[in-house]
Amino acid sequence: MPESVWVAQSDPRVRPLLADLAREYSTRYHRVLNDVHFELREYPADRFAPPDGGLLLLVQDGLALAGGAFQRYDGETAELKRIWTHRAHRGRGLARRVVGELEAETAHRGYRRIHLTTGPNQPEARGLYLATGYTPHFDLDVVPVAPLRFSKALPAAVGVR
Repeated sequence: MPESVWVAQSDPRVRPLLADLAREYSTRYHRVLNDVHFELREYPADRFAPPDGGLLLLVQDGLALAGGAFQRYDGETAELKRIWTHRAHRGRGLARRVVGELEAETAHRGYRRIHLTTGPNQPEARGLYLATGYTPHFDLDVVPVAPLRFSKALPAAVGVR
């Protein structure tokens, strides 16, 4: 069972996550790999650091198998970013676990809602968010071409940090 580890964006175990995301996005969206790498690094590292953000990895034998991050969207809303599972470990429920742990941490930090977007060429992500109770802000019956927006209300946390 992978261990949950909260890390800084500079942690070397994050690099494979960003590299794999860049490959995945460049393949699915037919974009230049270097441009995608830049986009994934465009957010300042402190956006995914306490007190407003966090970056979670699921690690086993020193390797990141899955991960995700959150940052402040507004005063009451966190935005999930970079949800990822290594292709060799997909289908094991790791992304669902990452989303659940990100939700728990954001609620514990006092956020009341989550906002996220995913791309139209990521049906697995769309399915994950629908299956985990996110409200879609788009027509489910229309073939999407623009980013897909989702939101979710969080339960009130006890003992907010």
